[in-house]
Amino acid sequence: MSEASAVQNSLLDYSAFLSTIKAEIQSSRIKAARVVNRELIDLYWNIGEMIVKKQYELGWGKSVVEQLSKDICLEFDGIQGFSPRNLWDMKRLFEQYKNDPNLRQLVAEIPWGHNLLIINKIDDYQERKYYIEASIENGWSRNVLLNQIKANSYQRHKLTEKTNNFSSALPVHLAEQANEVLKDGYMLDFLGITKPVLERDLENRMVEKIRDVLIEFGHGFAFLGNQYRIKTKNKDYFIDLLFFHRKLKCLVAIELKAGEFKPEYAGKMNFYLNLLDDFVREDGENPSIGLILCAEKDNFEIEYSLRDIQKPVGVSEYYLTKDLPEKFRDTLPSLNELKARLREKEEPATDV
Repeated sequence: MSEASAVQNSLLDYSAFLSTIKAEIQSSRIKAARVVNRELIDLYWNIGEMIVKKQYELGWGKSVVEQLSKDICLEFDGIQGFSPRNLWDMKRLFEQYKNDPNLRQLVAEIPWGHNLLIINKIDDYQERKYYIEASIENGWSRNVLLNQIKANSYQRHKLTEKTNNFSSALPVHLAEQANEVLKDGYMLDFLGITKPVLERDLENRMVEKIRDVLIEFGHGFAFLGNQYRIKTKNKDYFIDLLFFHRKLKCLVAIELKAGEFKPEYAGKMNFYLNLLDDFVREDGENPSIGLILCAEKDNFEIEYSLRDIQKPVGVSEYYLTKDLPEKFRDTLPSLNELKARLREKEEPATDV
């Protein structure tokens, strides 16, 4: 081995060694942060419990909590987080979850700000559980959690009837997981689109905002590319967006449609999934799954379109804005006008 090669190998060894050390440090910092957070939430829980008990036993009113806040701050100079308002929030935390041991354990896994957001904005038990678990699993920041709540992520993920053929195209355990992972609707308002666009424009904007797209799609999605090429012996084919899902251990192909769902989309997706399974899927991976994202869908049409489709295909709607600003309502084309424009784009040009 030449001296230059030896130096190169040494640099490569050191680079790999440094990456390992950095990963260990990052992992340790995350674990330490979780321990500190758990201890903090446990402290807040215990203080809240003691306040509730003393108020019940001795009939203490609001003035006691205000005095308690002052005395704590005097005793621990510079300490933060023990304002009267925060002490009342600790009391509320205990009162909200004292009879629920399952949620009691979960709330210690998310930061205090996340807990306050969920307590203040959500009353339903199942909905609270969803956002707590999603925050833990996806590592949502407080702002992301707030946006997910505003976008009604729970309703779109859990309460709506999902349209897919997973139960007939996948083994039972995998069908259940896939149905859990995919949503009936996706809020894409972060794309900043306020007027109808064609598929390629929507695709390009999603690629530009891929981090936000992955957050909306949920934990486990890894982006592999857009206009993903499948090369066969005779021809190349291109899929709008291709992902891999770590939990499902499969490729997820997404086709974007600017208008309403059409039955022929299901057949085309079935074709793409056959190609993916034969030319792209690797050994040990589960069958590829397809998701058709449309501006509108009719469940009756979808049911009959997917009835004889062999590959697992789901159909979901996407939403570009939650509420259309009033200034745009009179200037944007109607749905029928948009459909006409799309047909013009799809029809071949003719010579005059």
